[in-house]
Amino acid sequence: MELNKYIDQTLLKPEATAQEITKLCDEAKHYHFATVCVNPSRIALAKKLLAGSDVEITTVIGFPLGAQTTATKVCETKDAIAEGADEIDMVMNIGALKDRDYDYVLNDFKAVRKAAKGKILKVILEVCLLTDKEIVKACELALEAGLDFVKTSTGFNKGGATPESVALMKSVVQDKAKVKAAGGVRNREDALVMIEKGASRLGTSGGVAIMEGKDHSKGY
Repeated sequence: MELNKYIDQTLLKPEATAQEITKLCDEAKHYHFATVCVNPSRIALAKKLLAGSDVEITTVIGFPLGAQTTATKVCETKDAIAEGADEIDMVMNIGALKDRDYDYVLNDFKAVRKAAKGKILKVILEVCLLTDKEIVKACELALEAGLDFVKTSTGFNKGGATPESVALMKSVVQDKAKVKAAGGVRNREDALVMIEKGASRLGTSGGVAIMEGKDHSKGY
């Protein structure tokens, strides 16, 4: 198993400096991670730093709340792609799902799917705020909209990925979409459990610790 290729090495904290982004990209190149995940304003820097490498760039849209309008998410997505993003992780409108306004959620997904122009598109569900029934419904809507991944968490709320949530999401999407486990993947054991439960990608700021067999006690 090429564990490194499961990892989106992530730095989304608002106070992250250019020096820290540079370190993130250097680590990603060294370990040949799948992508770095950075905020939209850092895409251009990451693109420059990763030029000529096999590491791609993920960015976040509607982050971290998902409560932006659809038009705002579409604009963010188009701008992110123009800046050089390869993959888009958008946050679902959680309140709309809880209102059972499924048409709104579906149309939000479809609009960003169209704006993403064939790029890999993941939707962050924020599973710590959802019931199992809501997780299932969100996954069904993601499939209907043609999204590539369902993702557990932003890492900015009260909880991250759990083996149970990953397994539930995988049971819904099966082979029609993939699952990204994000937030709380602290070591190699955690990573392997998430993969065993069905994750195809891991969002973590601890990719280096995972690769070195250490515990990652701080951050995402």
